Amino acid sequence: MDPNQVIDRARTHLRVVKAHSENDQQVGRMAAVVARQAAPAVQSPVMFFDASTRLTGMSLNAGFALLTSWSLALQSVPVVHFVCHRGMTQCVLGTDRGPQGKNPPCGGCVAQSRAFFSHAQTIPFEFTADEKLDALLATLGLEELEAFTFNGMPLGALVLPSARWILRRHHLQPDPVTLRILHEYIRSAWSIKLAFERALDQVQPQAVLVFNGMQYPEAAARWTARQRGVKVYSHEVGLRPTSAFFTEGDATAYPLSIPDDFKLDENQTARLDDYLGKRFQGNFHMAGVQFWPEMSNLDPTFVELSKHFKQMVPVFTNVIFDTSQPHANVLFEDMFTWLDSLLNTAKAHPETLFVIRAHPDEARKGKASEESVSEWAEQRQLGAYTNIKYIPPTEFISSYDLVRMAKLVLVYNSTIGLEASILGAPVLSAGKSRYSGAGAVWLPATLEEYQEQLERYLRDETITVPADFARNARRFLYWQLFRSSLSFERYLEPDGIWPGYVKLKPFDWQDLLPGNSTTLETISNGILCGGDFMLGEDNQ
Repeated sequence: MDPNQVIDRARTHLRVVKAHSENDQQVGRMAAVVARQAAPAVQSPVMFFDASTRLTGMSLNAGFALLTSWSLALQSVPVVHFVCHRGMTQCVLGTDRGPQGKNPPCGGCVAQSRAFFSHAQTIPFEFTADEKLDALLATLGLEELEAFTFNGMPLGALVLPSARWILRRHHLQPDPVTLRILHEYIRSAWSIKLAFERALDQVQPQAVLVFNGMQYPEAAARWTARQRGVKVYSHEVGLRPTSAFFTEGDATAYPLSIPDDFKLDENQTARLDDYLGKRFQGNFHMAGVQFWPEMSNLDPTFVELSKHFKQMVPVFTNVIFDTSQPHANVLFEDMFTWLDSLLNTAKAHPETLFVIRAHPDEARKGKASEESVSEWAEQRQLGAYTNIKYIPPTEFISSYDLVRMAKLVLVYNSTIGLEASILGAPVLSAGKSRYSGAGAVWLPATLEEYQEQLERYLRDETITVPADFARNARRFLYWQLFRSSLSFERYLEPDGIWPGYVKLKPFDWQDLLPGNSTTLETISNGILCGGDFMLGEDNQ
C-alpha cells in the first residue's frame, strides 16, 4: 500500500476515535444527569432492545432509542436495556461474509454499550448453544433452513430478512457462506429468545421498544414478547432528516391511518409545496443519506428516442434486499418476478417505450446489491430490445421528468409512485406500499386483475385518473412528513464521520420532558397511554 494511503487511513482512524470518544463523553454526562433527576418509579418498566442499530458510534436509530429512554426515566418510568454482551455468534452488522466466518467485533460494541448505558439498568445477554438445535441444523439445506421451525418458533422466517439484507440479495444461494450465516443467525435468535424470556420474567414490563422489528435479534425479541401478550413498539427513520417513525405495527411497513376528514389548509399546502419543490430537484435526505448527489434533466438523445414510440412507460424498481420488501410481495413472489412479467409485456407492445429505472441506492458504496436490477438487465439482454431503455443506478437523471412524459407509471412499492400521483400521472403498483391504501394509486387485488389492467391501459388511447388520486396522495405525503415523522433535530446532528450517524447537540435535561418536546410527548403518549405516535394538529 502507498505510504500516503497508510497515513490517510491512520488519520481517518484517529478522527473517528476522537469523534466517538467525545460523543461518548457527552452521552455519559447527560446519562448521569438523567439518573440524578429521575423521579421514583410509579409505573411498570419499559424494556429497550436495539442491538442492530450500530456496533460503535451512534446511529440515528440508536439515538432515537437513547433519548426516548432518558425521557421515560424522567417521567418515573423504569427503563431496562436488554444489551448484547457477546450474545450472538454473528450479529447483523458484524456478520463476516468471508468463507471462514470471523467473529463479530464484540469488543468495540460492548465498550460502546458500556458508554451508552453506564447509568442505566441493563440486562446483558450472552450466547448459549443448544445441542439439540445444533444437531438439527447440521442436516438442513437452504430451503429447509428458510422454513425452519423449532419448538414452535419460526426461526427461519424470523432470520430470513436479515440474511437477505446482509447478503444484499433476495434469492439466497445454497453456498457454504449463506448456509453458515443462516445457521448462526438461527442459533443466535434461539439463544436471544431464551434470554429474553428470562428478562421478561425478571422485569415484567408494560411494553417493549425495539429497533425496526425485522432484523433478527429484535424480531426474535418481539416474537417472544408478543407470545407473552406484551405490547411491542418499533421505530425506524422517518421521511424528514433526523426524524423517527414509531408504531405498534411493523415500522418497515410504515402503517398510517389518516382521518377521512383530513384536508390540507392553505398553510399546510404551502408547506408541502415547498418540500416538493426541493424534492423534485433531488434535494432531500433520508436516514442521513442523500440518494441523489446530483440530478440531471433528460438529454436530447433520450427525448429524440421517445419520439419514435407511441407512448412511454417508466418502470421504477426497488432495492431487492430492503426490509420493506417482505411487506410488498402480495401479487408477485418478488420484484424480479414482476420485472420478468413486464419483459413479456414489453415484447408484446413494440409501440411502447419502457424505461426501466434502477433505484439509486442499489449501487450505494458499502451496501451495493449483490442481486441487482443491473445484473437482471444484463442477463435478460435488455440492450437487444429497441423499445426498452435501461437507466442504471449511477445515472442521476430526473425520475420526475420521466413521470411528466409518461402515459403510465409502473412501480413496485417505491415512493416515486406517490410523487407521480401528485404530479397527475396514472400509477399502477405491483407491490404493497405504505401508501397503497391511501386511494392515490391502483393496486389490483389479484395478479390476474393486475395483468388485465396493465394491458388495458397500454391499449387504450387515454387513461382516466380518478380526480381524488392527486389530492389523496398529497394528504398522505403531508401526513407522513409532518404528522408521523417525529423530529429529533433539537437533540441530534450528523457526526461528520459516517452517513446516518449522529452526535448529541448541547441541551438541558429538562428539554427531555414531554412538556418541553412535542416529539417526546408524542412518543411517551404512544408507549404509556396507547397513543398513535402522530403529532397533533398544533404541533407539526
